[in-house]
Amino acid sequence: MPIKNPLTRCKKAVVISSALAALVLVTGAIPSQAQSSGSSTQPAATALSPVDYNFVAQANLGAPFQVDSGRIAEKGATTAEIRDYAHLMVVTHIPVVDALNKILANKNVEAPPNTLLHGAYDTMIASLKAERGRALDRDYIEGQVDYQKGNEALFRNEIENGSDQALKDFARATLPKIVDHRDRASKLAAEKTASK
Repeated sequence: MPIKNPLTRCKKAVVISSALAALVLVTGAIPSQAQSSGSSTQPAATALSPVDYNFVAQANLGAPFQVDSGRIAEKGATTAEIRDYAHLMVVTHIPVVDALNKILANKNVEAPPNTLLHGAYDTMIASLKAERGRALDRDYIEGQVDYQKGNEALFRNEIENGSDQALKDFARATLPKIVDHRDRASKLAAEKTASK
């Protein structure tokens, strides 16, 4: 069967790792650019601080990414444990998306676009769609460990440094789920490593 994606496994891992690194770097980059540039990268009508703006941009794209990547792994993972974890990502992130959208609607604020992250997520989804078998298992779970660590840092940053109380409360309520997801993904990754 011909490989649909021209990237080798190694190159795919580099692409996924680079995309995840971009997620972590953007966490600090957007607020500092918005604060120091003088030109506004966020519309004045949003009334969100740079920290809140960055949080919303990433969380608004991150939760749908978790649903999309989870659906891929639900169908393609080789073990019931990974499929169960992927299903958990789908069912727990749909209410997260709804809750965040409700907060934004109540504030009459549209989620800011985040082109850099959108490109990274599109790349990761395309990679996962092209993979099969153990490669999918490995890349999905390793990606989840990295993603959940970055997501935990994002939500902790909002709790500690955000200005909008509704967003801080949302982050505080969601953080225990993120920690649970990180721990579950880490356990699956350790089991995959031990079974080699």
